[in-house]
Amino acid sequence: MAYGIPAPARALAFDLAARAYAAHRPHYPAAVFATVEAFSGQPLAGARVADVGTGTGIAARALRERGARVVGVEPGAGMAAQFRRDLPGVPLVRGDGNRLPLAAGSLDLVTYAQSWHWADPAQALPSALRALRPEGALALWWNDPDPSVRWVAEQEARIDKRLGPGCYISNVDTPAALPWRTRTLRWSRRISIDGHLAKLATHSALILLGEHEASAFLAAERRHLARHFPGGELDEPYVTTVAVALRPA
Repeated sequence: MAYGIPAPARALAFDLAARAYAAHRPHYPAAVFATVEAFSGQPLAGARVADVGTGTGIAARALRERGARVVGVEPGAGMAAQFRRDLPGVPLVRGDGNRLPLAAGSLDLVTYAQSWHWADPAQALPSALRALRPEGALALWWNDPDPSVRWVAEQEARIDKRLGPGCYISNVDTPAALPWRTRTLRWSRRISIDGHLAKLATHSALILLGEHEASAFLAAERRHLARHFPGGELDEPYVTTVAVALRPA
């Protein structure tokens, strides 16, 4: 819990920032999708895929662009509405990642992009495996700021001090019940300080802090970043972890 609020309620806080989430959250590098294909042993083109906790559809869009037949699964009304605006041609069902409203054995691939840490693995894992065909694949991935970069580590320490530890880095564990293949990818995007702060504001801990306190925190962050990056732009570094496991035959 954070602020005495259970994880499911914190996940729904994203509804308050759906438009900003779509505009400012990072994409996923192409190597993520190449890794999913390599580890699952199947091409994305033509694959039947459910993207769970799809949010505004960042991963769903990339999967569709690679030829997958995607359905999004999203519990939040605000995020679902933004998904439908941005991806009107992609089916979307309102549902909980712990209890997928999908037919048994109907999917080649189930993905949790930036969403597994909101699920209860004891419920989500059997639900995903039920929806997969035999030897279908479950793929989890998430972007985290790269803490090996000094300014990122310093920012993470300030966030932890203000909001509590673990608010910014996912620290996701894969369920031990399956044999996982994992890969870690490092990449960055060039972005303005304003863009970085706008992205930071879409994290649930900042949303739940409230507009006044979040604005004050972000103003202080702007001052820190301006000292590091007087030109007003920075390379926002990420560590993207990909984990894929096959459903037993």
